[in-house]
Amino acid sequence: MINEKRAWWKEAVVYQVYPRSFADSNGDGIGDLNGITAHLDYLKALGVDVIWCSPFFASPNDDNGYDISDYRAIMPEFGTMEDFDRMLEGVHARGMKLVMDLVANHSSDEHRWFIESRKSKDSPYRDYYIWRDGRDGREPNNWGSVFSGSAWQYDETAGQYYLHLFTKKQPDLNWANPKVRDEIFDMMTWWCEKGIDGFRMDVIGMIGKENFDDGPMAPGALYGDFGPSCMHTETTHKYLREMRKRVLDKYDLLTVGEAGGGPEDAIRYSNIDESELNMTFYFEHTDGLCDHNELGKWSDHGSPLNEVRAVMNRWQTALQGKAWGTMHMSNHDQPRQVSRFGNDSPLWRVKSAKMLGTLLHMMRGTPYVYQGEELGMTNIYFTELAQYKDVEVFNAWKQWVDSGRVHPQDMLRWLAKIARDNARTPMQWNTSPNAGFTTGMPWMPVNPNYLSVNAESEVNDPDSVFNYYKKLIALRHTYDVIVYGEFVPLLEDDPSVYAYRRVLDGDTLTVMCNWTDRNAPCALSDDSQGEELISNYPDHKPGFLFPYEARVMLKRK
Repeated sequence: MINEKRAWWKEAVVYQVYPRSFADSNGDGIGDLNGITAHLDYLKALGVDVIWCSPFFASPNDDNGYDISDYRAIMPEFGTMEDFDRMLEGVHARGMKLVMDLVANHSSDEHRWFIESRKSKDSPYRDYYIWRDGRDGREPNNWGSVFSGSAWQYDETAGQYYLHLFTKKQPDLNWANPKVRDEIFDMMTWWCEKGIDGFRMDVIGMIGKENFDDGPMAPGALYGDFGPSCMHTETTHKYLREMRKRVLDKYDLLTVGEAGGGPEDAIRYSNIDESELNMTFYFEHTDGLCDHNELGKWSDHGSPLNEVRAVMNRWQTALQGKAWGTMHMSNHDQPRQVSRFGNDSPLWRVKSAKMLGTLLHMMRGTPYVYQGEELGMTNIYFTELAQYKDVEVFNAWKQWVDSGRVHPQDMLRWLAKIARDNARTPMQWNTSPNAGFTTGMPWMPVNPNYLSVNAESEVNDPDSVFNYYKKLIALRHTYDVIVYGEFVPLLEDDPSVYAYRRVLDGDTLTVMCNWTDRNAPCALSDDSQGEELISNYPDHKPGFLFPYEARVMLKRK
């Protein structure tokens, strides 16, 4: 029996909006804040409690807004501060909350801090970033960046190298400088005073760099791993506890960290004493055991049930009674979940999208719905490099294809499967040109399947993915066992069925999901498990699950 402390953010369902691709209100082809405001009733109808917006701050967009040049200004493409205030007011008027993206591990190289920092070693902003002399005519150490290539960039004006764990236009901030922490905490307080309801903290597990030693080299790797020096360090935890005391404890916020790592790391970040964050994202089921190889994430390994289940069950059981978690299979950095984990063919897309939604929303942890997931939106399957927009794609192509290590057709196949741009195609609102996203030329092509996959048709179809998600969310708001129940894994060696139980105060919830496009034997699938709460099939066969069938049964005490 788990004695779980109750909190609103544990009972909430969060919806992630990627502003550039959500809705364009002025016909310039780029989503904006007024576009979000215009669709708040849609989100309210879905039943979500919290809207998390990816960055909308001033940015040159080298990494689609995750390179911020002014933390207190709105990107002109997205609108004005008045537009933001109106959006926030609309969110609150509908009884929902707004979480903003905090990108504080790095800034843009066009931020005034960096512009001043590079001018001189005597600049008062020099120590806002991490500058180092070279070593033997090369970079200060062997670290590679997340987006391929070296993590160091030589700056002619400064006469030194600066650290960038991401693109060279995203120099890392030096959190060891108290003035930097003062700036970040003041900025966070400013937004809290405007009325926001929380922070999703981008790569927050990297802020505490403890040394600059060479990193270990994986077989076949071109650069060393910065992880041992920069990931989940004691210094990071010290900074987060300071953040908690100076900012977070003063407001009733949802705080979620993009931290990664293993369960032991999540327990430290989101421990039950609430000295750091409410919860963290983990990525072992997306970036970890399921896909990574010597080329990073680039492969067509796929996501076998036995690997996904082992990871997710381990996290579910490890965090119980020790930390709160998150549930997700997609976001702006991942491909569409129905294309990756399910089956996006016309025959099975709806069934498998509902199955994956069932699997996630019945688990422990706060569920996160990425825009379009509730419609069963799919990968776009580009076939040429020129169709992509993402800096990660072009950096990876340069590192692996241009060097001759990977055949172009292999990389194109992998990109079509797991590139981030798959999640960034415009939201599919209706069957009008450009799926109703814009009256202009969309910044990224609309998935051609918008004629059959769109919000307008799904909202009015009782058997749609949208209305299934609406029911999943309503069930979570109704039954405490779904939120606070103990997680008990079942059928852990079954080749086709992912099953588990949730138990609370004598109530037992049994969840069973067929991961395949074939009938699967399942002894749990009968009326002995209680009353059916939800299923993606109208009829059932005792002892079996139909292809991609999901069933949730509740036995009351």
